[in-house]
Amino acid sequence: MELAYYSDYAVRLVNTEEPARNKDVLTSVEAVRDLFGANGQAARRATDADVTRFRSVRARLRAVFEAADIGDETLAVDLLNSLLLEFPVSPQISGHDTRDADGKPDWHMHLADHPSNVTAGYAAIAAMGLAFHLTSYGVDRLGLCEAAPCRNAYLDTSTNRSRRYCSDRCATRANVAAYRARKRLETERAADTGRSAETAQASTARTER
Repeated sequence: MELAYYSDYAVRLVNTEEPARNKDVLTSVEAVRDLFGANGQAARRATDADVTRFRSVRARLRAVFEAADIGDETLAVDLLNSLLLEFPVSPQISGHDTRDADGKPDWHMHLADHPSNVTAGYAAIAAMGLAFHLTSYGVDRLGLCEAAPCRNAYLDTSTNRSRRYCSDRCATRANVAAYRARKRLETERAADTGRSAETAQASTARTER
């Protein structure tokens, strides 16, 4: 498993909550387990106590994205370093059962499960993945969706650093809203122009009388 993959752990956790919509799906141990995806072994160790712990880590990860979103690179790095210090990773070289074309083990870096609890393990993986993404691509590649009120986190992997939304759905919604706003403005301007013309005609008529 490549280290870049782990950055998605951070995004996945942050996006379990949408503060502006007062929406939070991280309310049960089942929701915690869902965050692990295919990593069923780690997920099975989750308990009810992890729900509160995961929410705490989520708030700290969102703070990293928020700092990056306003361009405060130093704060984003400081917040992420704090997580890395509190939740150190346990790297391992792993081949699992995969083989390359020559039949040799497909060795790669893997972050092992944390021995203390599920939250610590997930936080270590998420923080390390996010740190890898940040140092490889830049702080400005951590974003929050501009389609209000969404504000979901995303990782910008576009070639020209142009991503502004967390999904195609939000991009479409924002574009439609912008189109409608332009149409309203055009209509208002046309109405103002019409009223100005009527006022001018009325003034001319009074002058001629």
